Amino acid sequence: MDAKESSEDYLEAILILSDDKKVVRNIDIAKHLEFSKPSVSIALRKLKEKHLIEIDGDNYITLTAEGRKIAERTYERHLGITKVLTSLGVDRKTAEKDACRIEHVISEETFNAISNHAKNMLTKMEKQ
Repeated sequence: MDAKESSEDYLEAILILSDDKKVVRNIDIAKHLEFSKPSVSIALRKLKEKHLIEIDGDNYITLTAEGRKIAERTYERHLGITKVLTSLGVDRKTAEKDACRIEHVISEETFNAISNHAKNMLTKMEKQ
């Protein structure tokens, strides 16, 4: 996993966790990603240095505006790719796993083309 992919995974995890929890902590991220707490601490320090997250005095983690932008884009791709793959008959678990890898490397142009194609196909199917 490269640094960009890893950063996006952490930011996406913080976004998802912040929707479910009042506060996000290091341990929550470690459990969500199934990583060790020391590994998460190192990654969070790097994200903080890049001004993508903030960590307050109680060690609660929040996304900065730029971190949220990256997290939302990554999560949108994840959900969209998962939806397309499951509509093609891929089982949910495999689709989730594959989407997690694809979301980091797919271009904006290709993602938009796939999304538009999927929407058009669903619209055609609904009309039949």
